[in-house]
Amino acid sequence: MYVLLAGMLATTAVSCRKEGCTDETASNYDEKAKKDDGSCLYGVEGYVELLGDLSTQTLTKDKQYLIKGQVFVRNGQTLTIEPGTVIFGDKATKGTLIIDRGGKLIADGTLNEPIVFTSVLPAGQRDKGDWGGLILLGHARQNQPDPAVEGITPNVYFGGENDNDNSGTLRYVRVEFAGIELTPNNETNSITMGACGNGTVMEYAMVSFGGDDGFEWFGGANDGKYLISYGMWDDDFDVDYGYSGKNQYGLAVRYPSFADQSGSNIFECDNGPNDDETPLLTTGTFSNFTGIGPRLVDGQSISGNNQHSIDLRRRTAVTIANSVFIGMPRGVRMNQTSVLNNYLAGTGVLTNNILCQPGNKFLAGGDHSAQDVEEYWMARNELKDGTDFAAIIAELGLNQNIFFGNNLNTNYSTNPTFTVTSGELTSGADFSHAKLSGFEQVSFRGAFGSTDWTAGWVEWNPIMKNY
Repeated sequence: MYVLLAGMLATTAVSCRKEGCTDETASNYDEKAKKDDGSCLYGVEGYVELLGDLSTQTLTKDKQYLIKGQVFVRNGQTLTIEPGTVIFGDKATKGTLIIDRGGKLIADGTLNEPIVFTSVLPAGQRDKGDWGGLILLGHARQNQPDPAVEGITPNVYFGGENDNDNSGTLRYVRVEFAGIELTPNNETNSITMGACGNGTVMEYAMVSFGGDDGFEWFGGANDGKYLISYGMWDDDFDVDYGYSGKNQYGLAVRYPSFADQSGSNIFECDNGPNDDETPLLTTGTFSNFTGIGPRLVDGQSISGNNQHSIDLRRRTAVTIANSVFIGMPRGVRMNQTSVLNNYLAGTGVLTNNILCQPGNKFLAGGDHSAQDVEEYWMARNELKDGTDFAAIIAELGLNQNIFFGNNLNTNYSTNPTFTVTSGELTSGADFSHAKLSGFEQVSFRGAFGSTDWTAGWVEWNPIMKNY
């Protein structure tokens, strides 16, 4: 099989996949990949390699693909991926898929046939940062002069003036073991969005065991629904550069010993790389998120690099509402004077959230004190500061099997119970604030009511999954 590239042909490499589905003694033997006649489902060619600049084409589920090095979908080109297709990222070449401004990625999976981007390493050997991840760039607004996406050489730029821009569709997509810290503060993430417009669709997207952040928005206006960040190394949801989109229903589950030296948070929100004034503030809105930290019990030993449920920095003004946070070592931090000023002015809003935090509840920087942050929070949100986590979890209506606890990363529950059918989270959601206009008005707080929207397409043990 040959894949046509812009200006050249990509050769198809022979891989060990054939050995792994015809030789029962092979370490990567996978009986599911064998046809009835004993031949390999994926053919003698093995992986179809994706290299360089891709022309418009469709990847089909009857083949398996390998992203080698930096692979681009340039202006005017569209990469379409059929439901059920598996795409591997190459570790040796730090394989990364970049959707350039004007290019599109149509990865529209289904509940029963999600699209999977994962590590090329065999089951049991995969780890965070095995490959570079997905980068989607667009022409929407952002607040920095000619920003280049991190981790890509030579520079690739993003941004413009079209908030209606469309970088494609990600629906029922999993991204596993992606994101690489190349140098300090220069990294790719599991899914990086640079100035994507609100024509971009992102629904039912899961990132797991990434080498840096889970989802990071650098400006842009794209919306999202049903987002999962699982076992991430650094931040779960990272918001920068004047992002203004809306997101509803999100889940973060943190692993106790995974955390980055820079400090890892469930939400880390900035306006820019410094505290300078900009004409466009980061005002993205997030409702109905559930943040599950690494601690199942108070005092549980975890990586000291785990930090805050919500870290607000550098003039940010995001809105977070109708959400719950539990199990992180610290609560809410507002780092600079400008941050709390934005919230006191109503530019950003924290409302109707529940923070479960026995110690290090509120932190501040600049001219404001921790008490100032606490007063803001308590006027609009709830705090549970007890140390009996089991009792608090029961009061909320959460199930303990959604935490890692002291389990290894391969021992997370195979059937975690995310539905909430009793307890405080089943009611109390409020969408009356103007910033929550356009959101689905549900009664429950957190990401789940009586329906588990993770069922059927999510993989909780991708380390051991045979693809």
